[in-house]
Amino acid sequence: MASLNDNYLKLKAGYLFPEIGRRVKAFNDANPAAAARLIRCGIGDVTEPLPAAVVAALHKAVDEMAVRSTFKGYGPEQGYEWLRAAIAENDFRAHGLDVADDEIFVSDGSKCDCGAILDIMGASNRLAITDPVYPVYVDTNVMAGHTGEADATGAYAGITYLPCTAQNGFIPEPPKEHVDVIYLCSPNNPTGATASRAQLEAWVKYALANRSIILFDAAYEAYISDPTIPHSIYEIPGARECAIEFRSFSKNGGFTGVRCAFTVVPKTLLASTASGEFKPLHPLWSRRMTTKFNGVSYLVQRAAEALYSPEGKAQVAALVEHYMGNAKILVAGAKAAGHRVFGGVNAPYIWVDAPKGHTSWQAFDRILNESNVVITPGSGFGSNGEGWFRVSGFNSRANAEEVSRRLQALNW
Repeated sequence: MASLNDNYLKLKAGYLFPEIGRRVKAFNDANPAAAARLIRCGIGDVTEPLPAAVVAALHKAVDEMAVRSTFKGYGPEQGYEWLRAAIAENDFRAHGLDVADDEIFVSDGSKCDCGAILDIMGASNRLAITDPVYPVYVDTNVMAGHTGEADATGAYAGITYLPCTAQNGFIPEPPKEHVDVIYLCSPNNPTGATASRAQLEAWVKYALANRSIILFDAAYEAYISDPTIPHSIYEIPGARECAIEFRSFSKNGGFTGVRCAFTVVPKTLLASTASGEFKPLHPLWSRRMTTKFNGVSYLVQRAAEALYSPEGKAQVAALVEHYMGNAKILVAGAKAAGHRVFGGVNAPYIWVDAPKGHTSWQAFDRILNESNVVITPGSGFGSNGEGWFRVSGFNSRANAEEVSRRLQALNW
């Protein structure tokens, strides 16, 4: 008899964003007139066209694929050497960080990599995950069998939850107990908080002392404008011995529909075997990628390379400026409506408290039905997200201004 993976049965309800989609569809079906004025500020999907440098690179690559002499079939599973070199040079070595070309692994998305990295991590690791958190970190560990069952609050056995609250600025301190694998995201999704250099130094110190590994999600690093905030975990001495970094072109270059990202696995990063011997993770990740992945398409990698051209860099900066301008407008509108607001400074998300007496989902339903705006309920990111909701700055300027007006007009 064929059996299924019982770990999937431990997952609670549906994944957050499909549930949002279900409620929005029900609203649209019941209110066809209101559906026309619906504005989506829920899922963090970009809205603006691809940078001109990317479009030109895509057209050129398509033309190359139309000629036998320049046609490309299967490429290197880890990414073409010219793209890996551009990433390592521009994102790391240009900033004084020691990252080699072959420590870069190009993929089709950071979300995919955050789940796939578990292929090379042991099942007995004690996990530390922030709460609230990007749901993929928790759900992929459940799917892989790295947790126990969930309790009545939705917390899974086997995970050390790190509370992120207004009191600690939504950036947790290292735990008192030992953990093996730590998930950190800065700028943070969903709260928009950023970890200071001192806070990251404390985490690296903890990881080195405990032989732990930090999985550092820096998908939104392009939105950091404060020069004191690190863009990479490798800005912290010792991080090459304890951290893997995930980055994406989705939110800086508008690649949510194009699909390209990369993961950095230093050759100096070690983990323990079952017998207690320490081995490097770099060759394991390389083997995983070459076995389970056929690489990102040539066209997309040429498009990603174009983001590092002088024109591409300027166009990325303009996109970031646009979305952060939206975030500023949304922050002002939410504050004018009487809400307490975090984020929106070094991140494109704002984290807003729900009015007293409203749960996150109740706030979601009222904002959807009365303001015709889609936000993301904070409780979908974890128990400490209850009483909050996330608003995305990824939108047109006109929509951001309209959402700001609608939030202020809503009579709580």
